[in-house]
Amino acid sequence: MAGSYLTFPEISAEIFTIGPISLRWYGLMYLIAFAAAWFLANKRLATHTKWNEEQLSDLLFQGFLGVIIGGRVGYVLFYHFDLFLADPLYLFKIWEGGMSFHGGLLGVVTALWLFARKQKVSLFVVGDFVAPLVPLGLGFGRLGNFINAELWGRKTDVPWAFVFPGAGPDPRHPSQLYEAFLEGFVLFIILWYFSKLSRPVGAVSGLFLIGYGSFRFIVEYFREPDAHLVNAALADFISRGQLLSLPMIIAGLVIFTLAYRRRL
Repeated sequence: MAGSYLTFPEISAEIFTIGPISLRWYGLMYLIAFAAAWFLANKRLATHTKWNEEQLSDLLFQGFLGVIIGGRVGYVLFYHFDLFLADPLYLFKIWEGGMSFHGGLLGVVTALWLFARKQKVSLFVVGDFVAPLVPLGLGFGRLGNFINAELWGRKTDVPWAFVFPGAGPDPRHPSQLYEAFLEGFVLFIILWYFSKLSRPVGAVSGLFLIGYGSFRFIVEYFREPDAHLVNAALADFISRGQLLSLPMIIAGLVIFTLAYRRRL
């Protein structure tokens, strides 16, 4: 393939190892994501809710569990259901990797619903508080994907293309960085400043769904489809990630509209 391109640097997946314990780059990105969410949540606590620090800790802890459990379950059911049917224990083989954002979102929504029910408030009140905390974590997660040289993009000859180890000799879009920029940092700026002003209940939650779903839908055009899904129905026209993002966009538009009609 003609054109200049970049060779992916040799980066060890492990940052350091002490005895049986090792810290990996992807794990570090998760830790940074959770720390960022905790920091931002405490900044919002003073002006956006009447919850105390103990309630905030419960909310974040439940949300983190929702991310991990939902992300794993979603990955298995959405992308490797065949392996689950062949071996149900595959669901618990987390050391083999595999997390799904859309599954993590469902896990978080479940956790927020349980928290909202306990606090006797609307799910959208909790969702509006949490939504601006999420994008930075997504951005750091995508940086982890890039460092791990996984979830690479489609073949291209753009000057900033990379040759990823394990992806063959052809240069590819660094789609992980596209996602980190759009779904992470751009979406964070939009939501953070949108939520600083008084908005009707549900508006911030709706905007998050619209923003993430739209950015993910766009980046999927540059991202290499999962190999085992390439021959699936509609794969030549729409990816699994786009199929999962469409309901997000539609739900976000409905929620956003209802919010400004004061019907939530």
